[in-house]
Amino acid sequence: MDTIYIQDLAIETLIGVHAHERTTPQVLRLSLELAADTRAAAVSDDISQTLDYHAIARRITEYAADTECFLLEALAEQLAMLVMAEFDVSWLRLTLGKPAAIPLAREAGVTIERGSRD
Repeated sequence: MDTIYIQDLAIETLIGVHAHERTTPQVLRLSLELAADTRAAAVSDDISQTLDYHAIARRITEYAADTECFLLEALAEQLAMLVMAEFDVSWLRLTLGKPAAIPLAREAGVTIERGSRD
């Protein structure tokens, strides 16, 4: 099985448990690995034979902009289920980071893995 990935995508969303976080959207960083069989696309050189990472990134960005979660864990789970359902992905690993979460840390976040690579 091959892996298609998106690394360090900036998404903007309203997220956080503290009152000051609930007034202004924050920029989060998302990285995503997706199981895919890329052989047909490699032979045909046809985007319809593979996962369109541009379309996936656009959908994630749109969804996040319209969503309000308290926890990164909740948003990560929603995004994972969205990608798996809408893009017919059998396995993914999603990392969602919040750069401003902890003073003196570059970022804090969560990584989840869903589905099967088989």
